[in-house]
Amino acid sequence: MKEFRYDDVPVIETSSGKLKGYYCDGEYIFKGVPYAYADRFQMPVKSSWEGVKEATSYGFVCPLMNQETPNGELMVPHRYWPQNEHCQNLNIWTKTLDSQAKHPVLVWIHGGGYSAGSSIEQVAYDGFNMCMQGDVVVVSVNHRLNILGYLDLSPFGEKYWNSGNAGNADLVAALRWVHENIAAFGGDPENVTIFGQSGGGMKVADLMQIPDADGLFQKALIMSGVGSKTLMPNCTGDGREIVTAMLQELKLTEDEVEKLETVPYYELVRAYEKVCPAIAAKGGYIGGNPMINEYYKGNPLEYGLRDRARKIPLMIGSVFGEFSFVPAQYDKYSLTEEASHEILEKVYGEHTDDIIRAFRAAYPGRAVTDVLQVDRVMRQPTKAFAAMHAEGGAGQTFLYNFILEFPFQYQKAAWHCSDIPFFFCNTDKVEVCTIPDVTEKLERQMFGALMSFAHTGKPSSPELPEWESVTPEKEPTMVFDRTCELRSSYDDELFAEIDRALPPFNLMAAMAEQNVQH
Repeated sequence: MKEFRYDDVPVIETSSGKLKGYYCDGEYIFKGVPYAYADRFQMPVKSSWEGVKEATSYGFVCPLMNQETPNGELMVPHRYWPQNEHCQNLNIWTKTLDSQAKHPVLVWIHGGGYSAGSSIEQVAYDGFNMCMQGDVVVVSVNHRLNILGYLDLSPFGEKYWNSGNAGNADLVAALRWVHENIAAFGGDPENVTIFGQSGGGMKVADLMQIPDADGLFQKALIMSGVGSKTLMPNCTGDGREIVTAMLQELKLTEDEVEKLETVPYYELVRAYEKVCPAIAAKGGYIGGNPMINEYYKGNPLEYGLRDRARKIPLMIGSVFGEFSFVPAQYDKYSLTEEASHEILEKVYGEHTDDIIRAFRAAYPGRAVTDVLQVDRVMRQPTKAFAAMHAEGGAGQTFLYNFILEFPFQYQKAAWHCSDIPFFFCNTDKVEVCTIPDVTEKLERQMFGALMSFAHTGKPSSPELPEWESVTPEKEPTMVFDRTCELRSSYDDELFAEIDRALPPFNLMAAMAEQNVQH
């Protein structure tokens, strides 16, 4: 039987106030802890409360601009939760409340780009197993998104000076709260690893480029979170045009700009969505991503990596198929060679034979039609980011590629988010991960590598080959599959052939095509 306790769980004194959590099955759990407060479009300030705050329910998540529609729940099972713009809260899982325990701390930053998602959105985000099996303290964070977190109003008043980065400023405030308080929850404030996937991975990279976050974390893991500038361009310019247009749409004058702070959220969204397309069409600033200013130094692939960021040990990687969500139209392993060639020729034309040869060298034993799913969106920029990080020569850049096939839609290749349950030790919560004689071992390998990284700065596992760092001369990748192996620069020729055959990848066009096929 699991053990549950509440009454005798001690009240924790934090820099914001007193907290009461609960104990269940070997862990103390605190949910919905407010780490900051912010008025709309303004910088977060430290949270505070009177009395003892109950921390037994998840906090509000950031409002989303559009209603979510559950789909693909076998591939990425979700949870949906009440929304409110005062969403600066975090959750903590810990095995001890001993302030001298100094367990490594892992802070999870959720995906969803800069517009959606939450700290509990995916079932696999739960921190219980990671805490229990890894002897670590796990923290997950909510923060402002979309126009609440990334819309520049700085031309309209000093109090809005960093509204274009408000969402990332929330994350810095959360890390500061963790730094000040996590010792009371058994954590080591000097051993904090930030990790995130997709948009969360992008925010990890952002935090490496924000001087205000220096010293608040010591290690980083970026999962499927490095995009080229065509995928997620940096925001430059300012918000004068977009905000002026929104004011006009709302029948407000520039002198009434402060009324934007109290306009009901969905009225604000409607005004934004009405005026946004025309401004975007001519290349104007429309927000939605972090803004380059004195606070944020920009995407490293465009603006260079800060010297301090190179000193931070980094795990970084992506998955085989990333955005290949379209259901399979055929059983790839039952196709004849001629049928496979015909399918590929429709896409690659005269380059087909060269691409098949390069794919077989990169992925021996795989069905050649899988080359249609090979990710260029994340893998190529991720390789570039790893090379840039390794330029410092510190030997702390660890690159991976997750390429597992799942027992779903004719052995579907790993898709965006499919590695999350393995790193979190949560494959038991995601049914499609159930692969006899495979899942448990691969989970041990991937989870073990991450826990080793959190504890020591080097990912290793007794069940993995030695994981060498990327260097300026060499690009070893840990390939996570039924059999894990370390391979060096193994897909360079494949990408060269694909790039010769196809135009640069356009995610928006690909998503539109997938929607048509659905």
